[in-house]
Amino acid sequence: MRLALTAVMLTAMFLLGGCEKEEAKTPAPYALTADAMGRYCGMNVLEHPGPKGQVILRDIPEPIWFSSARDTVAFTMLPEEPKDIAAIYVSDMGSAKSWEDPGAENWIDAKKAFYVIRSSVKSGMGAEEAVPFLTESAAREFAAKNGGQVTGFTDLPEDYVLGTDAGDQDVGLDIDSRGRGQTHG
Repeated sequence: MRLALTAVMLTAMFLLGGCEKEEAKTPAPYALTADAMGRYCGMNVLEHPGPKGQVILRDIPEPIWFSSARDTVAFTMLPEEPKDIAAIYVSDMGSAKSWEDPGAENWIDAKKAFYVIRSSVKSGMGAEEAVPFLTESAAREFAAKNGGQVTGFTDLPEDYVLGTDAGDQDVGLDIDSRGRGQTHG
């Protein structure tokens, strides 16, 4: 009897574990289209050069679009934004056709990307950018040509991302008293 009960409990744990893994599956990125409107600027994302981003929430079947990779990361730092994030994607600028055409489907996991910050290249709104790359070597090559430093997602400085960095020249994402971000430039 004890052996049968143990077998039933193990089977139940296996089945429940399988369900949890199904729910935790990361959604695939969406292709960038002409309908994509930037969360903070309210403009068509395709109107701006440079890397783009998208955040997919667990219970919403469509992405939240961003005109820059830096704004995408800022979304994850702002206290007033939703925290039920299922996936965060940014453009892989190592496989982009150009700065003006970052690509519609070359998305990479933002948490695994290598970023070049404080480079001479600015976002489409003229602000500092966190330029994402799939590989560290591509990020280092970009930094060698354009200045800046290479960092990972978890090491991106909050003051740089949120536009409070002294080197940011007050252009980019500002945080109002409610913790909401607003792009200006």
